[in-house]
Amino acid sequence: MLPLSLLRGAINHPVLVELKNGETYNGQLMNVDNWMNLNLKDVICTSKDGEKFWKMGECYIRGSSIKYMRVPDEVAEIVKADMARNKSRPDKRPGSYNNNRGGGGGRGGLFRGRGGGPGGPGRGGGKSFRGGGYGSGGDRGGHGDFNGQASRE
Repeated sequence: MLPLSLLRGAINHPVLVELKNGETYNGQLMNVDNWMNLNLKDVICTSKDGEKFWKMGECYIRGSSIKYMRVPDEVAEIVKADMARNKSRPDKRPGSYNNNRGGGGGRGGLFRGRGGGPGGPGRGGGKSFRGGGYGSGGDRGGHGDFNGQASRE
């Protein structure tokens, strides 16, 4: 189970977050992003030594400062069940072989790499192996190289 999927499943549930500086935050998780930045509401912050407490309506925690997080066990079970259900259901979208990884097939499918599209000059703007002049873009109707001079063939 991936950490972000677990955290997204914990939205609207109580969480405990310990930061690298030793402070702890207990509150309801409202939002999480791809960098593990969190928004909590109804928060109680505890100092590093455990002697001071602050109550806050809401707070934002930067993901890179998090050392430890605790989510309820029920959330982990719910996320596991959802992942198992999604894994057992085959993906019916076209081109979804291997969980949609890799794009449009081999040998440069879906304009992959550094080329300029079909018949394009590719990297460097030189003569295309498909024909056309220097930097002409193959069958794209180019009118010369990048210096504005006529093509030489």
